[in-house]
Amino acid sequence: QVQLVESGGGLVQAGGSLRLSCTVSGRTFSAYGMGWFRQAPGKEREFVSRISWSGGTTDYGDSVKGRFTISRDNAKNAVYLQMNSLKPEDTAVYYCAAGRVAGTRARLVTEYDYWGQGTQVTVSS
Repeated sequence: QVQLVESGGGLVQAGGSLRLSCTVSGRTFSAYGMGWFRQAPGKEREFVSRISWSGGTTDYGDSVKGRFTISRDNAKNAVYLQMNSLKPEDTAVYYCAAGRVAGTRARLVTEYDYWGQGTQVTVSS
């Protein structure tokens, strides 16, 4: 079993930055691709970003491209999401996920096997 725990969410003003962290335990972290998703009230869960098991491949949703950066540290069993130039529309619960994912299918919620409990990000205008 794989356990994921997110941290780093909070309240920030528009234009500000936050860094989300996700620590993983239970199995070989480096075997999994990792993704970040978000879900705003009344909306479906949305792809934000993902990173391959090696860290060599990254992908971003159009709404965050150029503002967010995903990274991972396999030695620490952790994945990070640096969020800059935050906007009110970035307000959501952010979830990290682990799965044996690749290619464009890595944008799909259904491709991930394990999920964290989520961390709230609120951006005020």
